[in-house]
Amino acid sequence: MDLTASLQGLVGGVLIGLSATWLMASLGRIAGISGIIGNLITQRPKGDSAWRLAFVLGLVSGPVVLMLLGGGLGDSTFSLGNVVGSPGEVVGQPAGGVVLMLVAGLLVGVGTSLGSGCTSGHGVCGLARLSPRSLVATLTFLAAAIITVFVVRHVLGGGA
Repeated sequence: MDLTASLQGLVGGVLIGLSATWLMASLGRIAGISGIIGNLITQRPKGDSAWRLAFVLGLVSGPVVLMLLGGGLGDSTFSLGNVVGSPGEVVGQPAGGVVLMLVAGLLVGVGTSLGSGCTSGHGVCGLARLSPRSLVATLTFLAAAIITVFVVRHVLGGGA
């Protein structure tokens, strides 16, 4: 067991929980990424984009700050996880290729629309509020992920 990776996961989880709690306490909003980004793009409601933009910039700035501080470049102390293949890379090549990644992203977008939210909104915030709808949505996300991994790895013979 890699203690460093476990501690990084623990710290990351705590930070996600704290940010979701802070957003709910300060603005009364759910930290659902698909809703935050979707409403940022469509500008609904009007005048509500400043906090959404700050939230999205905060999401993407973490890895950038880590890299600027010298982490995530192949040393054992800091790592960007499974997105880098070799030192100096920001994001590695998609495992299934760019086309598959684009199709997967499109399907995730359709799924978040059909499910009225994503894993952050339902899985983090909804479950914390004991929402039955979020429990069903999260179990559906997990089942779909398990089935997808099984089909890709064992039926189609791809993946690592």
